[in-house]
Amino acid sequence: MQPLDGKRVLITGGTGSLGQLLVRRLLTGELGRPHKIIVFSRDEAKQHAMRVQYRERRVVTDEVIFKDSEAVLEFRIGDVRRFASVAGVLRHVDVVFNAAALKQVPTCEYVPYEAVLTNVGGPEHIVRAIEELSLPIETVVGVSTDKACKPVNVMGMTKALQERVLIQANLRCPGTRFICVRYGNVLASRGSVIPLFLDQIRNGGPVTITSPDMTRFLLSLNQAIDTIFAAVRDAGRGETYIPRVPTARVVDLAAVMIGDRPIRTVIIGTRPGEKLHEILVSEEECWRTVERGRHYAILPMLPELRDGHSVEAPLPREYSSADEVMDRGALATLLHQHQLALDEAEGLEPELLR
Repeated sequence: MQPLDGKRVLITGGTGSLGQLLVRRLLTGELGRPHKIIVFSRDEAKQHAMRVQYRERRVVTDEVIFKDSEAVLEFRIGDVRRFASVAGVLRHVDVVFNAAALKQVPTCEYVPYEAVLTNVGGPEHIVRAIEELSLPIETVVGVSTDKACKPVNVMGMTKALQERVLIQANLRCPGTRFICVRYGNVLASRGSVIPLFLDQIRNGGPVTITSPDMTRFLLSLNQAIDTIFAAVRDAGRGETYIPRVPTARVVDLAAVMIGDRPIRTVIIGTRPGEKLHEILVSEEECWRTVERGRHYAILPMLPELRDGHSVEAPLPREYSSADEVMDRGALATLLHQHQLALDEAEGLEPELLR
C-alpha cells in the first residue's frame, strides 16, 4: 500500500511554484491516491486560477489525471500566521506539507519580523494545534532551504528555526512523525535567478551578476518533489532529507544562457543577506549524516530521537555548492535536460537557451 492511499493531504502555501507542482504530482497517484488534497493559502487570485485550470482540463496530460481532480481538490483561504486559521484547516487531515514561506532573501532582510511570523510562527501553529487539540495527524513535512544551513540571512535563520521547531515537535507530539527536506536553488521558480537572466536577455541586457565567484546548487522543481516524496516514504522521525544535485558558478550560468548574443554582463555586488556559496550539510552535521540512495539523510540532533544509535558511515565533509562545480559544457547539458521545466515557468521562451 502506498503511503498516501486514501489520505487527506494539506499543502500550506499550495499556490506557490512548489505547491502547484506538488498538487500535480500527488494527482498522478505515485504515492497512492489521496482521498482529498487541500490547497491552503492566503492568495485568493492564485487559488481561483488553480481551480479554473483543473476544471478546464478533461484529458490526461503529463500523466496527471484531471477529470476527477475537482472532487479531490479543495481550496481553503487562510494564513499560517493565524493559529485559529491553522487549527481549523488541520481538522480531519492525515498528512501536512508545510510549503508556506517568505522566501525572498532581500525582502526578509528588510522585514525580518514578517519572516519570523510566517517561517517560524506558521510551523509552531501547526505543532501547537496538533498538540493542544490532540489531532491524529500522521506526518508533517517541513520544506526548508540550503540557506538554513549555517545561516547568515534572515530567511535562512527563520528556516533553520522552522527545522528545529518541527524536529523537536516529535517529542511534543509523539503520535505524529515530523520530518524536513532541505534543498537549494530551484530552476525557474518564481524569484530565482534564471527568470531574471531570461528577462534581461530578452530585453537586450545587461545581465547583472552579484559576484563572479558565487556558486549555487541547481535542481528542478520535480527533483525538489522527488526529495519530498523520498522523505515521506523513508524518513524516520526528526530526519532531514537532502538531494544530491550538481552545482555551478552563477557567472557560468549567465554565459551559457547568453550564448553568442552580443549581451554584456555587469557585476553589481551581493544583495543584502546573500551568500557566496550555499551549504546543504554543514561540518557540524556531517557526523550524523548518511547516504540514502540519491539523497542524504541528516539524523536528528536530539539524542532522544536517535535511540542511541551511532552512524557507521557518516558524510566525510560538508556538502557545499563550492565543491565539484560543473564546467560550462556540463551546465549547458543540464539546462537542456531541464528545458521542459523551464518552459513551464511563466513567460520563459525555449529559444533563450541554446
